[in-house]
Amino acid sequence: MDDRREPAVPAVRVSDRDRDAALGVLAAALAEGRVDPHEHEIRSTRALRARTADELAALTADLPASAPTRSEQDRKDLREWLAEWRYWLGGAVIMSGIWGARCVQKGELTNYWPVTPLGVWAAVLIAIAIWPHETDDSDKGDGGRTVAR
Repeated sequence: MDDRREPAVPAVRVSDRDRDAALGVLAAALAEGRVDPHEHEIRSTRALRARTADELAALTADLPASAPTRSEQDRKDLREWLAEWRYWLGGAVIMSGIWGARCVQKGELTNYWPVTPLGVWAAVLIAIAIWPHETDDSDKGDGGRTVAR
């Protein structure tokens, strides 16, 4: 019997985009002082020569993920806010369906009660969009206080 152990899953080859992402992590680590310039050069060279995801992962495994940039965080916040509006729309469809079924059952149009919960929910979502939020950017000249979006 052969004692050599081979991985059950073949190594996944990396793309240029994967290499660029690893180089970005290494550049951030250099800027933060987590690696020195000599080590950065060695790791970057290895990243450019890497063929599999395992090789790239080994180069960045001991480095923490860098914090998202302001624009990345803003995009994430916008995606989450738009997702909330999709939930609102789903709630509007369900509540309107219940209201419509009740109207059919009674045989007459009744007061459109979903307007109250939907209005409150929409007001909260709008308030989230316009309400000032905390930032930790002390270099903006505002001392890290609230800044409107």
